[in-house]
Amino acid sequence: MPTPNKTRTATSGARRSVSTDRDLTRLRAAITAFFFLDGFVFAGWVARIPAIKEQTSASEGALGLALLGVSAGGTATMMATGRLCRRFGNHPTTVAAGVLFAGSVALPPLTHSALALGLVLLVFGTGFGALNVAMNSAAVDLIAALRRPVMPGFHAAFSLGGMAGAGLGGLIADHLSPIRHLSLLAVFGLLLTAVAGRTLVSLPVPTPRVGTGPGAESGQATDLESAPGAQRPGRARWLVAVFGLIALCTAYGEGAMADWAALHLHQDLDTSAGLAAAGYAVFALMMAVGRLSGTALLERLGQTRTLIAGGATAAAGMLLGSLAPTIWLALLGFAVTGLGLANLFPVAIARAGALTGPGGVAAASTLGYGGMLLGPPTIGFLADWYSLPVALTTVAALAAVAAVVAYGTRNAARTAGS
Repeated sequence: MPTPNKTRTATSGARRSVSTDRDLTRLRAAITAFFFLDGFVFAGWVARIPAIKEQTSASEGALGLALLGVSAGGTATMMATGRLCRRFGNHPTTVAAGVLFAGSVALPPLTHSALALGLVLLVFGTGFGALNVAMNSAAVDLIAALRRPVMPGFHAAFSLGGMAGAGLGGLIADHLSPIRHLSLLAVFGLLLTAVAGRTLVSLPVPTPRVGTGPGAESGQATDLESAPGAQRPGRARWLVAVFGLIALCTAYGEGAMADWAALHLHQDLDTSAGLAAAGYAVFALMMAVGRLSGTALLERLGQTRTLIAGGATAAAGMLLGSLAPTIWLALLGFAVTGLGLANLFPVAIARAGALTGPGGVAAASTLGYGGMLLGPPTIGFLADWYSLPVALTTVAALAAVAAVVAYGTRNAARTAGS
């Protein structure tokens, strides 16, 4: 029969265990909210670009230069955010970045020239880049504690937030001015940041669980994310660059689909504007579906096989989507492409973070978003030289590159992650 002291100790230990599980659930919900915020606010801004172009009287070229402010601010900030995460912690940095990102979305409709628009978009892009690195770093910490590959679920929240933001923006574009719309969006974003951020800063960084979780007994756990920032072999930085390359290949496809899918359907397959718009919608929807089922897929196949299968599927889908002679085959191809690309970026970022912590997340994210910046203009130049369908096959080529790279580095990644 246990003594009273031992009984109290056992009860206290059980209570701490239950509390820890509850804290992990709360932490997961808070981080998910930030991913949703990221997609929702960014899509809301994108929906008002035509109105702000008219307001600033900017030409297409001037607007294009101004829009580079988002990419420039984001990519320039990502590496610095990794250092801020190491110094101040992932949770406080996520909240601070969320405040900057949500608050700055109200600035673009206050501008009346392309130069002013570009300057405020630098601020907006800074918040966007910082939030992406910080919240992904926080997610990597949580994944190490859960011992489950749940990163695709976080990125599914981003995709769903983007769909919601774009849909709402389209519905209210004719009823609210850009100033009112984006101001309300900023208020919503700041409120969500306050609610989710309160949970985030009140909870400690979770500690990794060793030898628990799915696959721990079978050895599959060695293929899951491990403790971020742990000591790794000298090849860790090289592997981060490899995962960054996979992220780049994925983001290239996402950027190309966002900017060129509708034009391809309208121009090359002679569809109506409404049906052409369904091209990216189908792609985005299937990407969200793929990410929602990503955790189950990763637990079943492991990360390397998921990357290989995803890249191969996306390559086949995009070949069909870009070269199909009919609209319905093209839409099927776009859907398969979204399903294939869905989990490449989340897995690549998670693996980079597991290897070297926030610095790995920052490096892989910078390469990844560089791909999103590179994709649309590359497609445009190739379309001028050859044709748009031929140019879109580069999405399939890079998806295949991602699959080949994942297969070629499978043993090195397993060794570094074990």
